[in-house]
Amino acid sequence: MLVIPVISELVNIGTIYKNGHEVAFPILPLSQVNIDNVDIHKCSEEDVMLEIDLKNPNGPLVPCEFLDERLVSKGSLFGGMEFKHEIGYCMKFGGSRYEEVERTNVSCRVLPCIECFGKRMFYREVPCIKYTGHYFLSSVLYSIFLGVLAVDRFYLGYSAIAVGKLMTLGGLGIWWLIDIFLLLSGRLMPADGSNWQPYY
Repeated sequence: MLVIPVISELVNIGTIYKNGHEVAFPILPLSQVNIDNVDIHKCSEEDVMLEIDLKNPNGPLVPCEFLDERLVSKGSLFGGMEFKHEIGYCMKFGGSRYEEVERTNVSCRVLPCIECFGKRMFYREVPCIKYTGHYFLSSVLYSIFLGVLAVDRFYLGYSAIAVGKLMTLGGLGIWWLIDIFLLLSGRLMPADGSNWQPYY
């Protein structure tokens, strides 16, 4: 059984009552737990669906809705005007500033073998952002060093513009400089409307 409350950076011993018996377990911070090696098939059906209702905020278990996103499975985001008021649907994806990014609620379920108290299924607000593997630093480096050959425009998905830029050798250097400025100012984004891929 894996118990992951995020309480302190020290390893402590916590206790809970399960089926009328006191059970002791170590309290580990999330930074010390490797969740990639958890075998969820070793959990019993009771452990997977157990909803613990504790009213002690100083207890060893955290509320399920406070768990790290690596410990819950989230529903997918979908786009379209016809689903405007549905859970998990976005009318518009992306945005370069926080105020421009739309948000929606998605259904989340706590992964098996993770103990927390409260409902194991809940809604969490997430930004309407999609990532397709375009990195900002890669785009800038392509633009600076290979921009005359339009590698930056091909990388971002602007194939038709890239062919024109390639044929004119970066607009004799002018188009090359303009693209560097557009990238650094945030006005040139990937053609598919996705955001820059984060590095973490």
